[in-house]
Amino acid sequence: MIITSYKPGDYDNLIMLWDKAGLPYKLKGRDSRESIEKEVLTNNCKFLFAKLDDSYIGSVLITHDGRKGWINRVVVLSEYRMQGIARKLVEAGEYWLNEQGIGIFACQIEGYNDDSYEAFQRMGYIPFEGIRYLTKRMHPDI
Repeated sequence: MIITSYKPGDYDNLIMLWDKAGLPYKLKGRDSRESIEKEVLTNNCKFLFAKLDDSYIGSVLITHDGRKGWINRVVVLSEYRMQGIARKLVEAGEYWLNEQGIGIFACQIEGYNDDSYEAFQRMGYIPFEGIRYLTKRMHPDI
């Protein structure tokens, strides 16, 4: 298995991976081809893939705001889970963030997703109590 960066033309592979893994996405908004292709050209965003031979088996989105890094959209196909692939993707993301001068890593996990919550705790992430997360969306697809 190798970890590789998203490159132009990988969009269909990303969506196929998200579909197979059951990860929800918004094709008409933030997850559109145009949005992702634009996002990966910025200096504060990186998509990584886990590949086995020519198959895409996992991915992660890493972003930062110049102060804090975010680990997002971690996904591994079900038949490859519990093999340390998510950990390797997260570690590769942390490495990239560290190279960017970012030393704080964070993730947000939906309340229903106990598996991810526990996995991130095993990777050294600790719950941060006392923050209220609010969001405002200009459109439901973003």
